[in-house]
Amino acid sequence: MSGLPATAAPRRFRVGAYAIEVGQAPADVLRSIDHLYGRYPRVAPGEFVDFSVGVRRRRLPRPWVPQSVFVVEGEEPFNPLPGNQGFPLLEWGLNWCIYGLCHQHLTIHAAVLERGGRAIVIPAPSGSGKSTLCAGLLFRGWRLLSDEFALVCPRSGELIPNPRPVSLKNESIEVVRRFAPEAEFGSLVRDTVKGVVGHFRVPDEALQRARERAAPGWIVVPRFTPGQPPTLRRMDRALAFMRLVENAFNYAVFGRQGFEMLGALVDRSQCFTFEYGDLGAATELFDRLSRGDPDVCG
Repeated sequence: MSGLPATAAPRRFRVGAYAIEVGQAPADVLRSIDHLYGRYPRVAPGEFVDFSVGVRRRRLPRPWVPQSVFVVEGEEPFNPLPGNQGFPLLEWGLNWCIYGLCHQHLTIHAAVLERGGRAIVIPAPSGSGKSTLCAGLLFRGWRLLSDEFALVCPRSGELIPNPRPVSLKNESIEVVRRFAPEAEFGSLVRDTVKGVVGHFRVPDEALQRARERAAPGWIVVPRFTPGQPPTLRRMDRALAFMRLVENAFNYAVFGRQGFEMLGALVDRSQCFTFEYGDLGAATELFDRLSRGDPDVCG
């Protein structure tokens, strides 16, 4: 695997099924790209890229008010953000490119990890503890497919990897730092609409196996509750189906095929709700789940 030289411009790298080119970006954004994406496979000049993006730094008439603007194929689809938020804006923009422009896969807002060839899909709205739980599992032996998207192959029903840097917010950053001191965070960005935002590097195994799909194994809908012992409960399959629909970006694009794809995903998975208040205890319970412990449910 070739790393991106610190002086390379534009930055061209591959994340799972997608080739990305970041053309124009301020120096601080380029440093974050080099730190967080430096170990990803390179895309050679002249090779096709799925997304050609960038971040422009511009100033309002008052020169002390810089802004960051996300650019894709020369267009600016979003309102600008404060100048120091260029890298989070780039990541949010890439998310939009995947869920808004790519419909070769059924795309669900969910974390996805794999162990023993089977994938766990963790769909959840913001604030549910999804990314914190995802971080805990990947530092306890689960392979990361994605912190953001379950990409479902229409033909096989398998989960397709897209292992980009994992995003954490506010208190979750220190929780994960204490839980996994080896996590390599980039610069923290403060005062965003989501509070403090930080990204950490994906483990090498996830990059080396970024073309290796996984079969569905579990669907787990989490909820973080301070002080709550980890509790896993069986979930009705019809309710699990609806949770996936609620978190699917392009379900309507697929029509009847989307209904059948989600139905097959649910049928191939064990479905649970999960409530937890401690990350260490949560990962221990999921270790038991992956081993098929019959007493794992509360």
